[in-house]
Amino acid sequence: MLSQKLVNVVMGRIPADMVIKNGQWVCVQTGEIIPNTDIAIVEGHIAYVGCNADHTIGMQTQVLDAGGRFLVPGLLDAHMHVESGMVTVSEFVRAVAPHGTTGMFIDPHEIANVFGLKGVKLMVDEATAQPIHVFVQAPSCVPSAPGMETPGASISPADVTEAMTWPGIIGLGEMMNFPGVIAADEKMHAEMHTTIHAGKTIGGHYASPDLGLPFHGYVAGGPEDDHEGTRVEDALMRARQGMKVMMRYGSSWHDVVTQMKAVTQHGIDPRHFMLCTDDCHAATLSQEGHMDRVVRHAIESGLAPMLAVQMATINTADHFGVSRQMGQIAPGRWADIVMVDDLNDFHAQIVIAKGKLVAREEKLLVGIPGYPYPAWAMNSVHLQRAIVADDFIIPFTGMASQVTAHVIGVIENQAPTRHLTFKMQPENNQVHLDISRDIAKIALIERHHGSGVIQVAFVSGFRFTEKCAVATTVAHDCHHMIVVGTDETAMAMAANRLGETGGGQVVIKDGAIIGEVQLPIAGLISNQPVDVVASKAATVLAGFKVCGCSLNSPNMQLALLALVVIPELRISDKGLVDGSKFEFIPVIA
Repeated sequence: MLSQKLVNVVMGRIPADMVIKNGQWVCVQTGEIIPNTDIAIVEGHIAYVGCNADHTIGMQTQVLDAGGRFLVPGLLDAHMHVESGMVTVSEFVRAVAPHGTTGMFIDPHEIANVFGLKGVKLMVDEATAQPIHVFVQAPSCVPSAPGMETPGASISPADVTEAMTWPGIIGLGEMMNFPGVIAADEKMHAEMHTTIHAGKTIGGHYASPDLGLPFHGYVAGGPEDDHEGTRVEDALMRARQGMKVMMRYGSSWHDVVTQMKAVTQHGIDPRHFMLCTDDCHAATLSQEGHMDRVVRHAIESGLAPMLAVQMATINTADHFGVSRQMGQIAPGRWADIVMVDDLNDFHAQIVIAKGKLVAREEKLLVGIPGYPYPAWAMNSVHLQRAIVADDFIIPFTGMASQVTAHVIGVIENQAPTRHLTFKMQPENNQVHLDISRDIAKIALIERHHGSGVIQVAFVSGFRFTEKCAVATTVAHDCHHMIVVGTDETAMAMAANRLGETGGGQVVIKDGAIIGEVQLPIAGLISNQPVDVVASKAATVLAGFKVCGCSLNSPNMQLALLALVVIPELRISDKGLVDGSKFEFIPVIA
């Protein structure tokens, strides 16, 4: 048994597989940094942590000299979506393991919206083959808002019950349908009930700024954490009501600075706070890092290094009930250890995961075989017919010389949008876009069932200065096709291109493709290496800039404009949605 081997190594009866010498132990369980520490490892687990492990070294023991480096528990991402990286689970791991991430808690509700439970099973099976720990949450809200959108598939309480029996399922994914929870919806509460019965964690997602009775009702329903807070009062209220606060720093969502003030200024117990990424695209992973990037950002923003590390390790492990397995350097835990020179400038020099040396100087040292995706996963974009420029007309047949348009307002680096209104002048029985006032067109094209449904509205905030169009099949959460642009002909060309390639993102200007990344798996994921995907995704970002857009991460901002569970204004295949009131409104008032 493993426990016997651990004891025998500690007592010097059998040699360790690996011994780390002369490190500074970042003991997150006590908040101490203990110098001159050795660690003995056997069968991937920590047997001994102390001042001298020489008695555990045998002829075949691999000995690593830490050289006084800090020994940090492997970093854990408390909440994330692999699909946002546009790569497979295997390629995501290939990108993040060298940066010190040794555990991820993923919610694959993106692929679930396209393929349902069989899509989730693909992710679970691939997760089990990784050299680091990848835990999967069963998606809770597929679709995210029933009646407000049409997904490619759905997840039922019976599906959740089945998924809870699978190895690797850690809990229920973010409960985005917060109005359903508050209204005591039978489906939502049945999913939470089966999760509680399985002894697993319920993920939260309360995107409303209303911290009154609706929030209290949501917490009473069962969600145990939340990553949607953007203000210090959000963090305070969640922590006080027994929720865990997940502060996210992804490619676009930057919510750490405001919420960490609950700890640094208000003195709230930091044990209730975690760090996560939520959504990181391939370029961020390839060029900037993953959880190491989040830890650096938190420290640079004023959080003490020990607190930042705790929020990325033991706090997360405690929350998901796996602290007996990981999240701290202590006997019996998996040997997930990151060596860093400077805690204030967190960069992984050596990464050990499951007791194996997996990376050195941010270079992967172990092989990660590609995961074969079935043919059905590569065929998900179904257009009824070729799209034409006239599909993007917004008609108006009234007599008024001026009308009021409801316009989606993009907020840089935040998931919420603004509900804007603009006075506009109809011409030739239609209402036109207006580049001079930063009013572009946005269209959502149903792509799962080939229904031919196209909804068209206006959007502001991309700051396009050229005649252009951008299209994406990454469109949270139903992942229909979104097209935004200032020229209807370019919009049609962009939409048809994605129909040809099976999905992805594309930028069109002057009748030519100036940026493109193809995502044939579910229209969300590439089957190519992460560096290749990052370089192709970079052409999309460059294309945005050529069109005049200066937003930090415009492709991710675009991808959220159909996420009807986040205020204030969104678009779905059923029309324009007021996300604050959960009701449809006309484009032209």
